[in-house]
Amino acid sequence: MPDNIDQRSASPILPSTTIAALLDQLPELEDVLIRIAPAFQKLKNPILRKTIARVASLEQVAQVGRIPVVDLVNQLRLAAGQTVWDSSDGVGDTSSNFAPKPEWFSSSRIVATIDEKNHDPNKMPILTILDRVASMNPGDIVELTTSFVPAPGIDLLRRKNLLVWTRQGDSPQIQTYICKPRDVQLEGTK
Repeated sequence: MPDNIDQRSASPILPSTTIAALLDQLPELEDVLIRIAPAFQKLKNPILRKTIARVASLEQVAQVGRIPVVDLVNQLRLAAGQTVWDSSDGVGDTSSNFAPKPEWFSSSRIVATIDEKNHDPNKMPILTILDRVASMNPGDIVELTTSFVPAPGIDLLRRKNLLVWTRQGDSPQIQTYICKPRDVQLEGTK
């Protein structure tokens, strides 16, 4: 354990721990987290750190990094000098957001495509999606292409009662489809 980590003052690291809570208590674990899940290199961007870190749990980080949540939590716990987490408490590995194609999906209903490679690196694509969905017709679909599973964003979209499906085709890219159901009214984020 690094000498500058005081494990007695830190809360136990669990899948539900947010990145903000983890790094507020144990900032020394930032490099460990990025080494385990390189997609979170974006935490170095202060704007994204303020937004993503507040809402993203370690369970979601595991999904993004495509690693079992128990491995992520235990690597962080060991680095912090905490005991190994026993995942037999009912929290399973939810590293997969992939499901069979839903009935609501049809590629002919895609009205917009957002690719993270062409997106403003200082703005989360989810905010762009929320703006777009607010003006869409029911049944319309937005496609988001990323190099990782955008787990925190998927959870946010589902909490707003949007339909979300994620898949990975033959390429390493991830496609996430967001559909506005008939009974959902959203306001833009501007």
